[in-house]
Amino acid sequence: MLDAAAAVAHFACIFWGAPGLRLLGAGERLARLAEAGHWYPPVISAAIGALLSLLAAYALSGAGLLGPLPGLRPTLVLAGAVFLARAAAAPWLRPFFQGNSARFWIVSSAICLALGLLHLAAALGR
Repeated sequence: MLDAAAAVAHFACIFWGAPGLRLLGAGERLARLAEAGHWYPPVISAAIGALLSLLAAYALSGAGLLGPLPGLRPTLVLAGAVFLARAAAAPWLRPFFQGNSARFWIVSSAICLALGLLHLAAALGR
């Protein structure tokens, strides 16, 4: 359900535009691009939302709430590893995304840590 909630938040930014991006701490640069009607903010939001939706389906499958999906265990392991890597890499990534707020880095890294651990737990439980 956390993957689905994160997907919804990313999809909502397509409609919220700059205020939504600012609320979620995505950075002033991205918010200004959205205000200018640039294609990049909605496309990146949609792409991340789509990926998170796919991961939500795999997580629900791993929980037994959906039928088995192809490559279930490897996908859950890979997702867990990517989320954990993202959480751990925040200090090194932050200089490349200076427009993102400290709140964004703290909250998103904590969420990535939780999602990584949950995906790995789901993979090991299968």
